[in-house]
Amino acid sequence: MTQQPATHPGPLLEVVDCWKSFGAVHAINGCSLTVEAGTITGLIGPNGAGKTTLFNLITGFQKLTAGRIMFRGQRIDNLPPHRIFGVGVIRTFQITRQFTSMSLIENLMLVPPAQTGEAPWASWLWPKRIRRQEAEIYERAEEVLDRVGLTRLRDESAGSLSGGQKKLLELARTLMCDPLLVLLDEPGAGVNPSLTKELMGHVDRLRRERGITFVVIEHDMDLVARLCDTVIVMSDGKQLMQGTPDVVRRDERVLEAYLGRRSDGPGQPASEADHAAAGG
Repeated sequence: MTQQPATHPGPLLEVVDCWKSFGAVHAINGCSLTVEAGTITGLIGPNGAGKTTLFNLITGFQKLTAGRIMFRGQRIDNLPPHRIFGVGVIRTFQITRQFTSMSLIENLMLVPPAQTGEAPWASWLWPKRIRRQEAEIYERAEEVLDRVGLTRLRDESAGSLSGGQKKLLELARTLMCDPLLVLLDEPGAGVNPSLTKELMGHVDRLRRERGITFVVIEHDMDLVARLCDTVIVMSDGKQLMQGTPDVVRRDERVLEAYLGRRSDGPGQPASEADHAAAGG
């Protein structure tokens, strides 16, 4: 089970006036937002809005041009990725990243950091410690595979999985290190609807049972509406608005960001076509 730290009185994650420039292009343009602990937050916006770049900045894969990122009240934007991983902030990628020639259980067993057996001389000095630790990690990997419904494939190579199964394995890898915040980059992309539903069911259960906080980049607005407590809309590298899924789907600024036009009229709900476009 996750060892939850002492509760931080403010938001779990704070992005404060952040900028990321590539030459003259501002991919992140004075973005500020907050994520509360124990929630599932949807992050939506048109292509090029800066969503994945923001994930890269939060997890240290890219460095800020200006601004700051706070996690549990501590600044993390000055930390390298492995240190951010170490404080409990973990991400998945739109294109999954596994060791394709290794089995599922082997993929999971590689995740926990600072394993004793990684040192070249450890097998001579601490053989019993290594065996004990490997047994614990193996047991944990089996538990996680069972949690995401992949036990029957435990010895299959990761490269043989379907797209949806690879997304489940990606989620399983995050669970090997007791995360506090998981950033999911388009978990439903390229996944059939039944596996997407299964994956999102796991996410919802992990939030409820283990208190893990999730931020999900997703274009399917119906999925976002079913899963998320709150939705943050990005446009032009910054937050456009934040609210419940129902409020977001009917906001004229959101329709303008996606479609370049307003809804059917002042005070009128957006059409079904507008809703669909706002999801994709």
